[in-house]
Amino acid sequence: MLKKDTYCIIMAGGIGSRFWPMSTTEKPKQFLDILGTGTSLMQQTYNRFLSICPAENIYIITNDLYRQQVQDQLDVKEFQVICEPSRRNTAPCIAYGSYKIADINPDANIIVAPSDHLILKEKAFQETIDSAIKKTVEAECLITLGIKPSRPDTGYGYIQFDDDEGKLEDNVRKVKTFTEKPDLELAQQFLDSGDFYWNSGIFVWTVQSILKAIATHLPEVDSLFKEGEGKYNTPDEAKFIVSVYERCKNISIDYGVMEKADNVFVVLSEFGWSDLGTWGSLYDNLEKTKDNNAVVGDKVYMFDSKNCMVNVPQDKLIVLQGLEDYIVVEANNTLLVCKKEDEQKIKQMVSDIYSKK
Repeated sequence: MLKKDTYCIIMAGGIGSRFWPMSTTEKPKQFLDILGTGTSLMQQTYNRFLSICPAENIYIITNDLYRQQVQDQLDVKEFQVICEPSRRNTAPCIAYGSYKIADINPDANIIVAPSDHLILKEKAFQETIDSAIKKTVEAECLITLGIKPSRPDTGYGYIQFDDDEGKLEDNVRKVKTFTEKPDLELAQQFLDSGDFYWNSGIFVWTVQSILKAIATHLPEVDSLFKEGEGKYNTPDEAKFIVSVYERCKNISIDYGVMEKADNVFVVLSEFGWSDLGTWGSLYDNLEKTKDNNAVVGDKVYMFDSKNCMVNVPQDKLIVLQGLEDYIVVEANNTLLVCKKEDEQKIKQMVSDIYSKK
């Protein structure tokens, strides 16, 4: 297995509405330094894969709106930025990227990863990816990386694995079921059972395996992209893709392929992962003060306040008193003050605000 055959598709087209008001349609969270480290989440993701595959084998799939932002933030060539004309979820995104890569290298191994996740243990992540690639080559299987759950979180999808049947290795198990965002009671049952892991949304497979699976389980999506054979990586590609996306349905790879295929395995992983999907998940991953506050901002003064998530501009003087379990965010001339327990309502609040404008 040669490193030159390993490719990465970074999906960077989302709008991250739960991170409002920092994340906006014009500049979503993947382009933001949400952790206060000096680099955006997308830059961190790109840098992570430089040790796994050649730089020219990393493709970023995004929306037409964000081409310039990708090129401004990453040292990539124009051909590495693949622009979707409209949002159609992850299955069309992956089909597009896979057909494009297959045209260049039919022996490619592909890693698919979101652009906005946090991974704290880089070396463990690299080792997990390397072993997953070997498995996909040996067994012609589709692999998803599962994360050992630490709490009954209702915001994640869950993967149930088979403890006995089809085990490739101790940490590589056959997938039995996928469950999207269960309620608290069910999530607790999953946690107690010990045979459910969180679905990280990071996938590994060979290009031939995923194209075969899409053709089998999403034939209507596959047939649209198959029409483009001979056009990928040529001047005819852009016009062709516009016509495909006008006709293509909106469907996720999980629902369209992974839940239906019988050759899906999960690698049981621990590499300090979070999808950073909400302010609460960011709070969980930041260092805390003695009062358990997580603060991004140089001039924040807190009195009689604890368990808060505060993210404000570095030069802004902020004084907070008497707050407990609150999210306080200022960005883009907007201030959000919200109870942590109500953060799932942020998306709806934003929708209500913009519907009244």
